[in-house]
Amino acid sequence: MTTNTKNTASAGAIETNDVAPIPSGERHGKPWHLFTVWSSPNLEFATVFVGALGIGFGLNVLQAILAVLVGNALAGITHGILSTWGPEAGLPQMVLGRNAFGKIGNLIPSGLSTLVAGIGWFAVNTVSGTLALSALLGCDAVLALLIVIVAQVAIAFVGHNLIQVWERYTSYFLAVVWLFVAYVVFTHAGAFTPSGAVTGFSWVGFTLTAGAAYGYTAGWTPFASDYTRYLPANTNKTRLGLAAGLGNFLSTTILMSLGAVAFNLIETAVGDANGGQFVVFGPNPTSVFTGALGNDTLAKVTLFAIAIGSISANVLNVYSGAMSFLAMGVKLGFKTRRAIMVTIAGVLGGITAYFGVTNGDVGHQLENFLLVVSYWVAPWIAIVLLERILSGGKDAGARALAPQNIYSGVIAFVIAAAASIYEFSNQVWYKGPLADQYGDITAVVGFVLAAVLYFALRSVTGEAKK
Repeated sequence: MTTNTKNTASAGAIETNDVAPIPSGERHGKPWHLFTVWSSPNLEFATVFVGALGIGFGLNVLQAILAVLVGNALAGITHGILSTWGPEAGLPQMVLGRNAFGKIGNLIPSGLSTLVAGIGWFAVNTVSGTLALSALLGCDAVLALLIVIVAQVAIAFVGHNLIQVWERYTSYFLAVVWLFVAYVVFTHAGAFTPSGAVTGFSWVGFTLTAGAAYGYTAGWTPFASDYTRYLPANTNKTRLGLAAGLGNFLSTTILMSLGAVAFNLIETAVGDANGGQFVVFGPNPTSVFTGALGNDTLAKVTLFAIAIGSISANVLNVYSGAMSFLAMGVKLGFKTRRAIMVTIAGVLGGITAYFGVTNGDVGHQLENFLLVVSYWVAPWIAIVLLERILSGGKDAGARALAPQNIYSGVIAFVIAAAASIYEFSNQVWYKGPLADQYGDITAVVGFVLAAVLYFALRSVTGEAKK
């Protein structure tokens, strides 16, 4: 057993472990910590926005809430399951993905995770945090942008232990603020009354909303074991899975429901005064939301919470984005290469966020991004989950670190993602031929097709015997 000669649980010590297995002497933490790890980053405006999309897609409040419940439940279940893989192997999620994709094939999902999390999600959340902080302080957006970026990168630069502490304590503050906001909004007269524009049920709108919710919540799953690999190997899997899954599901569902109710009220109040344009698709949807709370003090506290929530989300995004990059097998020759990659990703994501802030069309940017995330995450989850079931998880850590020439996973992934997007995607940039008839069920089709293809290819190629 490895002897621990230093305080590895110190939040101020820069983490030097990157994608290597965590030694037994450095294991620490408890299962319940994962509840706050996965609740704090979801207590932010991007989560509220997903529920608001349901109203924008033509659903009434209850239909929008049902849609986010479906999407979040599906995502929360698999997130809890994959979180339990970390303690035994001591490895990041994208390294464990090699068991299904092989070392070479794993370059594709690891590369996607790097781009989507370390740059894409980082930029999206930085934009909402910047807009909130700028509105709160009345300062220039560029100054607010710099403040948010520096805070995010600094926490992620230090690493795992500081991230755990940050998420735990900010979750208490954020939970109090958002629960109070939810109480104010939910008890507002007419909160659950459909606006006059909603006359029936839109299946397309329902699938778009459920897909956006799934894309948001399942978007955390490629990082699941990144935050459980430091736990002792004998950690109770049931408690861990429930803490991680429920932390993710409850926080997203509450805030998405809040978004649906709040923007239903806003849309009802605005009516046709906005020229038929849904109010969330504007230059600063955060100020639209807080301005409707009816109390200046509460609006300011909520803007501060939005800024803190965006930082909480992005320390995970930039940290795990860097981990995904290193999982590709990149060797920089530095002991602190993880911290270096965090800084690089923060710079690139910050530049992207700058253009998002100055573009003035935040709503449509986030809408498209949320749906695209679900397109690749769903087939990836299906393949790594099925590999785990078929192999029984035997020697998962050792197999992930050994050179593996296996290709069933990546072939199934590429075909399933491409076919599902081609047929069912419902985006501004592309609409599939079956999207109007069946709705945007890209994630569902991608998940099922990927599982079927992987099972068949694994058997045909003989990889099941390796």
